[in-house]
Amino acid sequence: MISKYTRHIATTLAILVGVLGVLGVLFAWGLPPFRSDTRMTEDAYVRGQVTTLAPQISGVVAEVAVQDFERVSRGDVLIRLDDATYAQQLAQVEAQLDAAEAALDTARQDRRSAEAGVASAEASVDSARAALKVAEADLDRSRELLARGVTTEREGQRQQLVYDQARTTLRKAEAEAETARQTLASVAAERQGRVAAVEEAKAAVELARINLRNTVITAPVDGRLGDVSARVGQYVGAGTRLVSLVPDQVWVIANFKETQLAGMDVGQKVSFAVDAFGGKRLNGHIERFAPATGSEFSVLGAANATGNFIKVVQRLPVRIGVDPGQPEADKLTPGMSVVVEVDTGS
Repeated sequence: MISKYTRHIATTLAILVGVLGVLGVLFAWGLPPFRSDTRMTEDAYVRGQVTTLAPQISGVVAEVAVQDFERVSRGDVLIRLDDATYAQQLAQVEAQLDAAEAALDTARQDRRSAEAGVASAEASVDSARAALKVAEADLDRSRELLARGVTTEREGQRQQLVYDQARTTLRKAEAEAETARQTLASVAAERQGRVAAVEEAKAAVELARINLRNTVITAPVDGRLGDVSARVGQYVGAGTRLVSLVPDQVWVIANFKETQLAGMDVGQKVSFAVDAFGGKRLNGHIERFAPATGSEFSVLGAANATGNFIKVVQRLPVRIGVDPGQPEADKLTPGMSVVVEVDTGS
């Protein structure tokens, strides 16, 4: 028979195991009394602005001035393309610009000549109008004398002829003046076209200069290069990936569970361990929170309105800035794994 003492021990052990089990579950889930103010996630990585450099024009690679993983400064020459074709294109459009400017100078001369022609024609109109007035006065006087019998009919006819000729001369001068004005308007319109041709030629020259400058690919910022895929003699088209540049500025993206966000705020201090540094810890601070959880940015969104529902804890990306003045911070590169801890109690 089992004694009362044995049954007591068994009951005590069962209770102890149950209590330990409950405590283990509470500890594993971070529930009271084991809840900690420290929020930790291993779903965190170093990020940076990796820039892919590509030519804006096509051509043959003439020089590769850098090597893989080399540090460069802003403005350093990385790759040169053969510029012979683009240099000739620049010379061609510059010659076209010279021709357009010469044509514009000719148009200016034509305008001055047309303006002089208008002035001369208008002077002829004034002269003809004055001559017509004199002829009209002589005709009136001749008619008056003829009526008084002082002059002959023949003299009256002659004065009428002079008047008619003067009137015809005036109409002719007015027509020539109108022709001169139309010529001036035509010359002015032609000059506007030549001005537009000069502007177009200038734009072509500037575009050719830009293309010539684009044969030299330089570093846009300070940083380190990735793999250099360009090779001398290689023909590349516009947009061909030649090299990647990683700027010196990096940050950490930590994906915390939504249940860990309570107590977190912008500016809060953060510490993180970098796997590549043997777990050595660095300091940072929270810069900003993502506007939505990672699932909201996925190509295929969740359809929770169908079937049975199982609640899944979501993760929210948090951007963490790296505090300056840390020697190891210079060794951080995008893609490194880190473990982030935030003490919300502090």
